[in-house]
Amino acid sequence: MDQTLTLVALLVPCLVIAIVFHEVAHGYVAKLLGDPTASRQGRLTLNPIRHVDPVGTLLVPGALALAGGPVFGWAKPVPVNKWKLNNPRFGMMAVAAAGPLSNFLLALIGSILLGAAWVNGADFDPAQPGSPVLFSPQGEGLWLMSGLYFFILINLFLGLFNLLPIPPFDGSHLVGGLLPDKVRPYWERLQRFGILLILGVVGYSWIFGTTWLIEVLGAPLMWAHDVCLSIATSVAGV
Repeated sequence: MDQTLTLVALLVPCLVIAIVFHEVAHGYVAKLLGDPTASRQGRLTLNPIRHVDPVGTLLVPGALALAGGPVFGWAKPVPVNKWKLNNPRFGMMAVAAAGPLSNFLLALIGSILLGAAWVNGADFDPAQPGSPVLFSPQGEGLWLMSGLYFFILINLFLGLFNLLPIPPFDGSHLVGGLLPDKVRPYWERLQRFGILLILGVVGYSWIFGTTWLIEVLGAPLMWAHDVCLSIATSVAGV
C-alpha cells in the first residue's frame, strides 16, 4: 500500500505537467499562426484546473481504475479554429505536432536534470523501475531521480501515443494534412467520432487482452528511453 501511494505521489505531478504543457503548446502555436482562440479563452496557462475535463480527466479514469481496467483519460482540448490560421491545412499540422514535440522536449530536459541529480544519487537502477530501491528512504537524491525518471517515461509515452493516426489524436491531424484534397474531408469527419473510436479500441484491448499498444509503441518507446538515459549518463559522467 505504501509503495502504491508513493508511486502515485511520483506519477501524478509528472502526468499533470506533461498534459498541461502538451495542451498549452497546441494553443501557443495556433496563436503564432494566426488563431488567438485559445489565448482569448484563457487556455494559454499552466494552471492545470483550466485543462481538466470532468469526464475525461476524472470520471473515466476513476471508473476504469475501480473496474480494474486500463486507466485511460484525456484533458480538455485547447480550442483551435483552423480557418483563422494563416494556412489552415499546414497550420493544423503544425498545431498538432506542437503537443508531442513539447513532451519530447520535456523528456530531454528531464534527462539533463536526471543526469545532474545522478551525481548525488544513491544506487539508482533505471533498468528496474519497479524495484524496491525506488521506494527506499535513501535520501532526497534518490526520490528526485525516481521522479525525473518517471517524468521522462510519461512524456515519451504521451508524445508517442498522441502520434497514433487515430482521431482525434494529433497523429490523425498530421495524416489529414498529408491526404489529397478529395479524401481529406472524409477523414476529417471521423474526428467527430474520435472519443468513441478511442474507447472502442481500449475496450477491445481490455476485453480480449490484446497487446497492440505495446507492440506498436514498444520499439520506439524503448529507443527513445535509451537515448534519454544515454543523455542522463553523459551529463552525470557515469
